[in-house]
Amino acid sequence: MELSTLLLLALLLGLLILLARGHPNAHGHLPPGPRPVPFLGNILQMDRRGLLKSFLKLRDKYGDVFTVYLGSRPVVMLCGTEAIREALVDQAEAFSGRGKIAVVDQVFQGYGVIFANGERWKVLRRFSLATMRDFGMGKRSVEDRIQEEAQCLVEELRKSQGALQDPTIIFHSITANIICSIILGKRFDYRDPEFVKLLDMFYQSFALISSSSSQLFEFFSGILKYFPGTHRQVCRNLQEVKDFIGRSVEKHRETLDPSTPRDFIDAYLLRMDKEKSNPESEFHQQNLMNTMLSLFFAGTETTSTTLRYGFLLLLKYPHITEKVHKEIDQVIGSHRPPALNDKAKMPYTEAVIHEIQRFGDLLPIGVPHIVNKDTQFRGYIIPKGTEIFPILNSALFDPRYFDTPDTFNPDHFLDSTGALKKNEAFIPFSIGKRICLGEGIARAELFLFFTTILQNFSVASPMAPEDIDLTPQECGVGKVPPTYQIRFLSR
Repeated sequence: MELSTLLLLALLLGLLILLARGHPNAHGHLPPGPRPVPFLGNILQMDRRGLLKSFLKLRDKYGDVFTVYLGSRPVVMLCGTEAIREALVDQAEAFSGRGKIAVVDQVFQGYGVIFANGERWKVLRRFSLATMRDFGMGKRSVEDRIQEEAQCLVEELRKSQGALQDPTIIFHSITANIICSIILGKRFDYRDPEFVKLLDMFYQSFALISSSSSQLFEFFSGILKYFPGTHRQVCRNLQEVKDFIGRSVEKHRETLDPSTPRDFIDAYLLRMDKEKSNPESEFHQQNLMNTMLSLFFAGTETTSTTLRYGFLLLLKYPHITEKVHKEIDQVIGSHRPPALNDKAKMPYTEAVIHEIQRFGDLLPIGVPHIVNKDTQFRGYIIPKGTEIFPILNSALFDPRYFDTPDTFNPDHFLDSTGALKKNEAFIPFSIGKRICLGEGIARAELFLFFTTILQNFSVASPMAPEDIDLTPQECGVGKVPPTYQIRFLSR
């Protein structure tokens, strides 16, 4: 029997059951929104182009704060810079819970630093931040690691001799190697078969998590999890990565020297050993595996995808690329590698990187939150445990903060004197207590990889700039840029 037929039967059965129970209801006084149908929720009001388009369309009718039923569960949407800041900053504690992304929930199950809640999350976040700082700022700082990896990248790109290539794997490799050096204590050769396979798993998974089928899964995961679908492929992919992590952990156990921890895994194993007599300890194998997976996946996919979007935009707008080249030549020259202290003297390049992040809009609907208690917000009472979607796209494209939000325009981040200016709506890493814990590393990577590549290469496309299509492959939880070909030509 075809999946579509099975789905239809399941929906009809669920509808009959829930019609008998009556209208879905929640205690509290939720914000307004379209009236849901039992079991189906608001799926009939959803735009075929995906959840983001649907939520933005509903915002036009219901305002910046409204409720949508994803199946039988209510989710409160926060749109616009002010609403998101009021919730995630002004009421940070109440909104600091983490919601689920249905398609990966079976993998994480509330463990690991990204999807944990309560005391587990606080303990793991404190440990992860401190440990990443220790191993990212110790004998070899994050800057040193990135500069070294950037030079490996330059060598690799020179070998291509200007041949057309898809930059996906190379951008994945450089970002993965930075997080690997911190959590695994090593980097990989770009052609290492196991490494290449892992990166392909990440790329596939990010695309599948953002696909239309995964967006449908958000509505009906309780039923669809029993049927074949993309959720099973995502689970298989991430399990393979966890198997790799598990092998790495075992090797670390065998060679662990308590007096000289080498990396994140060693630090965690030592903490596990220290707390082994505490039955309430959060330092156990499940949290280790899922924290490692969280850091590995997020630390690789986010920055590499931003770089991929960035160089596509440079191909589309060559006059912007020219200005960046000029600033690099003036400030850095060609005889030394770029350094983080160059940032302050390179406002245009920084503005371009900011605009790439804004326009690339990597996580347009944000990672879900939940409220930890019954919460008053803008005259409504949001019941404890209700999911919250902070629609980051609505801030990054907010016309009150960006003059031409739908246009790629670095001037959004420059004042009248050409200096870099802050913008309250620029929140690509989210804000509040759940802000991305790798923000500092990601910012350093973007600047150093971006400037090192453009210091050494000009870029070219087989297509005319006006013919380059920026339409994403997928746009769901994440936004996946289209595949493209690029030449890196030595300067």
